[in-house]
This record gives sequence, structure tokens and C-alpha cells, in this order.
Amino acid sequence: MQLSDFSPAPNQGGNPELYEIENRAVDPKGLVLGALAEIAPWRGRSLVDLGCGSGFWLGCYADAAEVIGVEPDPGLVPLAAARDASARVLTGSAEHIPLPDASVDVVHARFAYFWPPRCEPGLQEVLRVLRPGGTLVVIDNDWQNGDFAELLRASAGSAAMGGGVRTHAWWSERGAERTEVLSEWAFDSRDDFAAVLRMEFPDGTADAWLEQHPEATGLSYGFVLFSVRQG
Repeated sequence: MQLSDFSPAPNQGGNPELYEIENRAVDPKGLVLGALAEIAPWRGRSLVDLGCGSGFWLGCYADAAEVIGVEPDPGLVPLAAARDASARVLTGSAEHIPLPDASVDVVHARFAYFWPPRCEPGLQEVLRVLRPGGTLVVIDNDWQNGDFAELLRASAGSAAMGGGVRTHAWWSERGAERTEVLSEWAFDSRDDFAAVLRMEFPDGTADAWLEQHPEATGLSYGFVLFSVRQG
């Protein structure tokens, strides 16, 4: 299937094994998941993980009535499908969600697609599949708070990662609610931490930060959650 809005992710798509280590280090206290559950509870409801990647987060929604992963990368779809037998994984994208109108209650998009200016079609497609009262929650980087924000601001290539003032303004214009969560990355080893940081910031920004923090095995990480309700 050819998906016109699909661009391979250089981190997860390029190195899924290392990205798995990154996922395990993200938000160890579950602060982001707690915020997601408060904004749009999924217990007993139908939930879509849009851009689910290798399916790492699918198991977090076990108390949903139905969990559906939607992923455009042909290399990641089979990984996600094998992750959790209780979840259904479909090939699709933000602009091509293979579900009927008004068929789901919650859609999550974690660092996937929703960076302006060309993401309006994806938003409309999500609103199409949401039931009245349903909610889209987009998880993005906070560019102001936490050590990771410092790296984003320092990196010459960070604009390609999306986010920032333009993204926040775009969501505000569409009436999205904004929730900030300050969490962390916590790795088991310095080597894992350094490898992930270099994957995310291959322009030398990671090396400079690691040199300045020789004992670090993690960092503080700010998230911004944008939520839009249907109807």
C-alpha cells in the first residue's frame, strides 16, 4: 500500500532495536500515561494508537474494549502485530485510517505526523473516525522545560523532529487543550543512554551534552499533550 503522507522515521524506522531501548527508558513513573488517562479515559472504550511503530505502547491499553494500532512503515507493522495478541494492527497512516466513520473513542498519536503546516488532512481524518465526544491526544516534545528541550534548542537538525512554537500555535488555533508533563528518561546503563542520545541527535549535539554530563544515565524530559474533542 502506497501512503502519500508516510515518511520513514530515522530513529524507530532506521534502528528499531535501539528505539526499543529508548522506549523502555521513557517516563518510568508513568506520568504521561496518567495524564493521557485523565484527559481521555480508555477503559471500556475503543482506542487507536496512530503511528504505533513497533507496538511498544499497545499493551498499556489492556483495559480498553478494543485496541487498534495503525502504522504506515512496512518494516514496523509486523513487529507491532506480534507485540500483543489482543491488539489489532492495521496498515495505514494519519491521512488514511482504515476504519469506518465514527467508530472509535480515543486516538493517540505519539511523536507521529502532527507537525504543521501540512497536517490538516490528518486531523480531519482523525475527526472522521472519532465518535461524538471522542478525543484525539497528540504527544509532542516540550521545547522549553527539561534537559531534552535544551538539546532540541541546541541541535541544528531539531526542526526536522517537529514541535516548537509553530506547532503549539497551530494547535491553539484549532482549539486544542494543552497539558504539560515533566518526566524523564532513565536508562539501565551509560552506554545505552549515549547510544540513544546520539541516534536522536546525530549532529554532534549529543556528544557535547554527554561530555558536559559525564555521569548521566538519563535526563529530564518535558512532554506537551494536545487534545481535541469531536463534537
